[in-house]
Amino acid sequence: MTRTGSETNIKQNSIPEMALKGKFITLEGGEGCGKSTLLPRLAARLRAAGRKVLTTREPGGTDIGEQIRQVLQHRRQSVAMVSETELLLYCASRAQLIHEVILPALERGEIVLGDRFYDSTTVYQGVGRQLDLREVARIIKFAVDDCVPDLTVVIDLDPRVGLQRVRGRELFDRMDNQSLEFYERVRRGYLDLAKREPRRVKVVDGGRSVEDVERDVWGFVERVL
Repeated sequence: MTRTGSETNIKQNSIPEMALKGKFITLEGGEGCGKSTLLPRLAARLRAAGRKVLTTREPGGTDIGEQIRQVLQHRRQSVAMVSETELLLYCASRAQLIHEVILPALERGEIVLGDRFYDSTTVYQGVGRQLDLREVARIIKFAVDDCVPDLTVVIDLDPRVGLQRVRGRELFDRMDNQSLEFYERVRRGYLDLAKREPRRVKVVDGGRSVEDVERDVWGFVERVL
C-alpha cells in the first residue's frame, strides 16, 4: 500500500509506512462489469502462489459496514436518500474497513484484494451524482487518511451491457436502478481517473471472456508483486 504525506499527518490508529509489508490491490468499474467474479479468481491464483490473501468489499467488510451496506443498497426506503447522505455513508463504511481490516492485514504482510475503494466514491458520487469534486475529495481524504492502493484496475464495460447483466436480480439493489446517463458519467469518470493517475490506475476491457480479462488483470498484479 502506498502512503503519502508526512508521518506527523498520520492518524493515531494508522500504521507507520515501514510496518506495511503487504500490498493493496483494488478492482473498480461500473455495475455488472465482472469485478466481483474476478476477485475470487485472483485470490485463488495468489494463494496458489503461496501468498496470504484477504478479500474485502465496499460498502461492507465489517459488522458496521455491512449494516451501512443494507441501508445504502438493499432497503427500498433508501430510494429517497440524497446524494450527500450517500457520500457520507460510503466514507463511514470505508473508514471502519481501513482501520479494522485493511491496515492490520497489510501489517501482517498479506495481499488485500478490494472490491471497490475510494475511487468508487470519486466517480459515483463526485462524477455520477455531480457533487462538488473538491468537497468529495476532502471528505474521502478525511475517511482514508493516507491509505492508497498500490494498484487499481478498472474493468471497463459499456454501461448498457452491464445493466443487462444486473437488472432483474432477485435482490433489490438501489445502485442497479439509476439512469443510463448516470452510468455513462460513471464510465467517463473512471476513464478520466486512469488518465490522471496512469501509474496506479489501469484499464482492462471488460467486454471479453472472463479468462481474457483475468489474464490481463493478472499481468498488472504480477508487476506490483
